[in-house]
Amino acid sequence: MAVLWLDEIRASDLETVGGKAASLGELTAAGLPVPPGFVVTAGTYRAFIEDAGIDEELFEAVDVDQEDSGALSAAQERAHELIMGTEMPESVREEILEAYRSVGEDDEEAFVAVRSSATAEDLPDASFAGQQETFLNVREEALLERVKECWASLFSQRAIYYRNQKEFPHDEVDIAVVVQQMVDAEKSGVMFTSHPSTGEPRIIIESAWGLGEAVVSGSVSPDNYVVDRESGEVEELTIADKKLMHVKDPETGETSEVEVPEEKREQRVLSDEEIAELVELGVRVEDHYETPQDVEWAIYDGEIYMLQSRPITTIQEGGIEDASTDSPEATAEANGGAEAAGNG
Repeated sequence: MAVLWLDEIRASDLETVGGKAASLGELTAAGLPVPPGFVVTAGTYRAFIEDAGIDEELFEAVDVDQEDSGALSAAQERAHELIMGTEMPESVREEILEAYRSVGEDDEEAFVAVRSSATAEDLPDASFAGQQETFLNVREEALLERVKECWASLFSQRAIYYRNQKEFPHDEVDIAVVVQQMVDAEKSGVMFTSHPSTGEPRIIIESAWGLGEAVVSGSVSPDNYVVDRESGEVEELTIADKKLMHVKDPETGETSEVEVPEEKREQRVLSDEEIAELVELGVRVEDHYETPQDVEWAIYDGEIYMLQSRPITTIQEGGIEDASTDSPEATAEANGGAEAAGNG
C-alpha cells in the first residue's frame, strides 16, 4: 500500500512514515486534536526511485564535498531533475488521489497541506526539521506534483550539507509525505512545553495572526507568553507589533501575505482562556512523550489543533547546548519551529 491514514500510525512506524507523520499518528492516538490526513509512505518513495532505476544516479549525484557551494547547487539541481522527470506509477497515483478524495467535508474539494516527513527527522539527538518542503492550500490538480516536490526536497542543498555533517548516508534516508486537511488558521504559533534552554516547568508560547508561515519565515515577530506550568499564571507577556500575516486567498486558494489590520497589529493574539487550553494540551503532549516537546498549533473557529510535536533538542544537562545561529543545526532548528503551523 502506498498510503497509511494517521489514525493507523504510531511512533514505532518511524521507518515507514518518518518523524513528522509518526508524531502526528501518536498525537491522534492520544486523543489530541489533530486535523485528519494520510501519509504517502517512505517505502513508496523508495520503490519509486528503485523501480524507475534512478536510485544509483541519484545517490552518485549528491555524493559531493558539502563545503563546495557550486557542487551542492549542481547536486540539488540534478536530483530535482531526476525525480521530477520520472513518472509516478499509475497505481500509486490512483491510491493517493483516492485517499485525497476522502479528506474534507460535504464532498467539496479539500484544501490540504502537503508536508515532507523524512525518516531521519525529529530524532532525540538531532533535528532535521525544516529542511524539506511544505506546501499549503493544495488541491487535487497539483497534489501529485507536490508529493514529488517533497521527495525531491530530500536533496536540497541544506539537507545534503546537514546529512554530511551528521554522517547520515544519503542512501539510508527515505522520505514520506503527509497530506493533511488544512486548518484555515485565525491564529497560530509554537509552544515549548518546558523552557527550551533550562528545562524548567515554564511553557513558552509564541503566537501570531493567520497561518504560521509568517512566524517561520521571520516576516513577523510573534507575541510571546511565558507561563508557569504549575499555576497556569502568565509570568511574562510580550505583545509584538505584528505588521504582516499569511492567509488563504479566498479566490485562488493560494497562501498570500497581507497587512494586519491596524486595530490588530498591537492587539494581544491569545486570550487567557486560549492560553489555559494550550497549556493543558501542552502538558498532555509532554506527559505522553515523557520528554519536553516543541509543539506547533493553530486556532480556527475557537478550536485548537495540534499540527506537529517534536522533542526539544536544545535542553542539555546543566544548560543550553551551543546553538549559534551560524550553524546549520541552529538554522534547521529555527526554521523547523513553526513550519506546520503554516498548515494551521
